[in-house]
Amino acid sequence: MGNSAKTDNFLKAIKRYAKVQQSALDKEMKQLKQEKTKLTAEKAAHDSEKLIAERLEQKRSEQTGVLAKKTQEGQKALFLQRAQMTDEVFAKAEKRLTDYAQTAEYRKKLTESAQKIAALFGGRPCVLYIRENDSDFAESILKVFNGTAELQTDKTIKIGGVKGYCKSMRVIADETLDSKLLAQREWFIENAALSVL
Repeated sequence: MGNSAKTDNFLKAIKRYAKVQQSALDKEMKQLKQEKTKLTAEKAAHDSEKLIAERLEQKRSEQTGVLAKKTQEGQKALFLQRAQMTDEVFAKAEKRLTDYAQTAEYRKKLTESAQKIAALFGGRPCVLYIRENDSDFAESILKVFNGTAELQTDKTIKIGGVKGYCKSMRVIADETLDSKLLAQREWFIENAALSVL
């Protein structure tokens, strides 16, 4: 074999070797590309899921905030409406009690209230308070106390009734229609199932 044939064989062997190496490199590159594509797809899927989850949580949070605000606004409106209804009911009740305080039956009730206070104080000296409009009833009220009471008018009594204070006992006995109406209002608010949910 001549030099030229040896050279040709050598070149062919190098080409074959280069082809094998090229094929191996192509195969390795293809495999790396597939792995890289797979990793990129997995990362993209993970990032997408994370982004979707974050956006859903953000939207849920926004909706919860909106719902909480609407609920709070609704509760406030309901509270104000119930307060207004309560005010209206008790304004009507006060009007009826004021009308009642103009009747003969009221005069009898005023004397009965004075008797309750007198029984509580047991003859001890006391100060009695009535509204100015009830001054006409002073004599019948004082008669119940057999001279142990002093009578004064009290501008805080708007509707009517009698209130007594016994200094020696340190006791206030309140038989006014004002305090009874206030007590009913407090009872009504606590027990009338008008709570705001």
